[in-house]
Amino acid sequence: MSLSEDFVHSDELHPIDIVETLAEFRDWEFDRITDDQIAMSVEGQWRTYSITLAWSHSDETLRLICTFEMDPPEGRMPELYETLNRVNDTCWAGAFTYWAEQKLMVWRYGLVLAGGQIAGPEQIDRLIGVAVHTAERFYPAFQLVAWADRTPADAMQVAIAEAYGRA
Repeated sequence: MSLSEDFVHSDELHPIDIVETLAEFRDWEFDRITDDQIAMSVEGQWRTYSITLAWSHSDETLRLICTFEMDPPEGRMPELYETLNRVNDTCWAGAFTYWAEQKLMVWRYGLVLAGGQIAGPEQIDRLIGVAVHTAERFYPAFQLVAWADRTPADAMQVAIAEAYGRA
């Protein structure tokens, strides 16, 4: 069964309703915070990621925020910010930022659905999948820069190298 089959007969599709159905389908823990916002936990290889999706009627945008905790040493912050710039240069959609006050690494993406466009379940599933995949891909680089005193250039080699097998 495809993800979109549940929505074929619906007259009015709300993006967060689609996300909620998708979270149930994928068996992710979630909390429907408001009609226009949902938070969930998605398990990755490196860690569990907190993902929030929010619908803004006024902007006609579905915003995704994927976070994970990170508390790097203050002395490594310049290198971490350089790594963030390097990482963001390689990303086609979305971008990372670091929220120092909350001690969170954040992947953000906004899907504009202007003019009454509707995001389908497959598109939303892909949006969440890309967020988790991107966080998983660059998590080791951020850790190497913060905790192993690696240079941003060296850490990026780990993130862009092809992985074969699994340790």
